[in-house]
Amino acid sequence: MLRRAFLGLLALSMSLVGVQVLADAPAAAAPRIVYYDASRAGEFATNFAQAAQIWNSSVTNVRLQAGSPATVVIYVDSGWPRAYVTGLGSGRIYMGRQAVNQGYNRTRIATHEWGHILGLPDRRTGLCSDLMSGSSAPVSCANANPSAAERARVDQLFAGSATPAPAGVYAWS
Repeated sequence: MLRRAFLGLLALSMSLVGVQVLADAPAAAAPRIVYYDASRAGEFATNFAQAAQIWNSSVTNVRLQAGSPATVVIYVDSGWPRAYVTGLGSGRIYMGRQAVNQGYNRTRIATHEWGHILGLPDRRTGLCSDLMSGSSAPVSCANANPSAAERARVDQLFAGSATPAPAGVYAWS
């Protein structure tokens, strides 16, 4: 009886001071899937698949996946690469051959244009280490990886805690 009274008092005192039984931590939210269609990307389809993989291995809150219903459609033409962003994770990308013909790296261009779809604006820093510096970096720049700041911004945008760059047209030149 003394033992039962002691356990009862112990339970009561623990509840009065706010001791709680620990529960499992909530699971992390699943990343948002952005489906894309690269069937019109011509000879650059592989570069866009590589660029999607680069973003997928760099961020946690969004995944780029070929499939349907596609919110991003990728085309090829003879102009400069550009993205027409209609919203976070949606729009059209044009892989323009003009930049490739001038010697710019195909996968860097593709990863850069994906950056616009993921909410990043151009940052013409001229640095090869900044993916969103685009054509302001030297033609010899082959870095197709987003910087730590670019990765963090995309994760922040897709966590829903920030306002994305406005919809619009972003051109490589």
